[in-house]
Amino acid sequence: MGVFETLSSEQQSLIQKHLELVIDVNQRVNLTRIDSLEEGMILHVEDSLAGLEELNEAPEGPLGDLGSGAGFPGIPLAIASGRETTLIDARKKKMDVVSEIISELGLSSQINTYSGRAELFARTQSKRFVALTVRALSQLPVLLELASPLLVKNGVLLCYKANVTDEELADAQRVQKMVGMKLVKDRAFILDNEYQRRILTFKKVAEATVKLPRQEGMAQKHPLSE
Repeated sequence: MGVFETLSSEQQSLIQKHLELVIDVNQRVNLTRIDSLEEGMILHVEDSLAGLEELNEAPEGPLGDLGSGAGFPGIPLAIASGRETTLIDARKKKMDVVSEIISELGLSSQINTYSGRAELFARTQSKRFVALTVRALSQLPVLLELASPLLVKNGVLLCYKANVTDEELADAQRVQKMVGMKLVKDRAFILDNEYQRRILTFKKVAEATVKLPRQEGMAQKHPLSE
C-alpha cells in the first residue's frame, strides 16, 4: 500500500485535485513532462509522499521546497503534514500558475510561493525552515550549499534522488562540514515496484565555515567540492 492510501479522504481529495489541475494547466503552460493522471499518481504523488517518513522525523515548524516546479513534493507533503510551506522556484511563470492552483485548492493560508533563486531568498529569510525538500534539482554538494543558510540548527534537508554516484556522494561528504551539514539517513527503495529511489537526509549541525549564501549561481558554476 502506498503512502497516499494511508491519508484521510480529505487529504487524498486535495492531493488528487492538485495533480488534476497541474495536468489540465500543463496543456497550456509547461509545468511537467508527465501528462497523464495515472503516471502522475506514481511519479509525482507517490514519489512526493515517499519523503513523509523523513519529514515526520524533522522538528516541528515550516517546510521549504526548493526548485518546486509544479509543486512537487511541496504541496502533497504540506497537505499530508499540515506544515506551513513555502515553494521556492526561480521560474516566475511556473510559480504564478502554481499560486493560482494553491488558491483554487483553498490552501493559500498554509502554502505560499517565492519566485526567485534560493540564494536571494536566504539573504532576507535565513534560518527560515526546519525542513527543506528538493527533488531532481542538482548535485548534492550544490543542494547542501543552497540549503544550509535557510535551515535552523537541527533542521533537515531531504534530497530526493533516483541515482547517486559514489563520486557525488563523496563530493557531498567533503562539502558537508564546510556548510555545517551532516548525512544522518540514507534510504533506498523501489517506487511502484519499478523505479529506484533514494532519499538522503542531511541535518544542519553547525554554522557554515564559509560565508553563505554566495552570489547567485556560484554553487552550480563553482561548487565547493571543486
